[in-house]
Amino acid sequence: MTLFWLLGAALAAGVLALLLRPLLRNRSEPRVSRRDANVSIHRDQLRELDADLRAGLIAQADYERARRELEARALEDASHDAPQEAPRAARGGRRAAWAIGAGIPLLALGLYLAVGNPAAFNPAADPHAVTAQQLEGMVERLAAKLRDSPEDVEGWRLLGRSYAVLGRFAESAEAYAKAAARSPNDAQLLVDFADALAMARGQRLDGEPEKLIARALELDPENLKGLALAGTAAYARKDYRKAAAFWEKMLPLVPPDSEDARAIRANVAEARSLAGAAPAKGGVQGVVTLSPKVKAQAGAEDTVFIFARAVEGPPMPLAVKRVRVRDLPAAFQLDDSMAMAPGMNVSAHKRVVVVARVSRSGSPAAQPGDLQGTSAPVANDAQGVSVTIDSVVR
Repeated sequence: MTLFWLLGAALAAGVLALLLRPLLRNRSEPRVSRRDANVSIHRDQLRELDADLRAGLIAQADYERARRELEARALEDASHDAPQEAPRAARGGRRAAWAIGAGIPLLALGLYLAVGNPAAFNPAADPHAVTAQQLEGMVERLAAKLRDSPEDVEGWRLLGRSYAVLGRFAESAEAYAKAAARSPNDAQLLVDFADALAMARGQRLDGEPEKLIARALELDPENLKGLALAGTAAYARKDYRKAAAFWEKMLPLVPPDSEDARAIRANVAEARSLAGAAPAKGGVQGVVTLSPKVKAQAGAEDTVFIFARAVEGPPMPLAVKRVRVRDLPAAFQLDDSMAMAPGMNVSAHKRVVVVARVSRSGSPAAQPGDLQGTSAPVANDAQGVSVTIDSVVR
């Protein structure tokens, strides 16, 4: 049995090392960005292209096609090279890594010792006794134990979380309800209960789930998950101002240069745009629509890339937003919080154009058959910009 534990520990350590290596890597170390290099390359290529056009070496149609190809390559490069995270985000990643590294083995061991079968490690035991249904069995044994110890709040919480992982949301909500009845002032417990209940009701937060979220935020106004769900509930009932207000409260709670912060800022900008409010941080605002004449050529789940690029400058996108065809018409705001590379900001260029492209392949690079629309040149803080997708990329 000692040999088994040693082998198991070594295997677990190896797996955790592989899983946690990206989080433990020092992201604050300086490195050369592929995106920055590509910006310079695309700028030189565009200058050469402009010079050829002025010299009469290429026709206008060939110029437009070549510029579109440069733009597509720039957009694809921007899509594949994520910006460098700040040292604070790296520290957060390391904290998360240590928490995961310590928490996963301890949680698994605790659950196993509570409801598992340690006797199975007896050398005389059947080596094939542990099956693929072991987790299901452990969850059911935990449920049976709680019927005999119904006041165990942590047990009900663990059962609710376990059912949620298994996708059994109705049972998850029931378990969380029993835990919440015994610990009504636990904000995180109320938020998890609301989440499970909403999933059990077809992902609907209105009604009881939203009341639970409101109660949780009274107890803990900075509960991150509670703020996220409250904003989502407000957005679903088209109360965009309130949605933006809830999501804005999340920003001080996450590293400012993290991917989470960028996603939150984008959601806030979209909600504010839909509410008709002034933009939180400059940028160009408007709405993208799909022309009826090309609508039949687009699938509801096709990706729509909405991006701004400088009227005079490299084809590198300055800011990018993604939606689905089914979301159209869609409001957008493209601002400096969505910059694709250092120094390549919307505010750095006085005039921009906004391009919306339906990608049938899901790739940011333009492909024949994609659908596209482009705005007229506008100021970098223009509002009410209209982009109609009405042409086919050839």
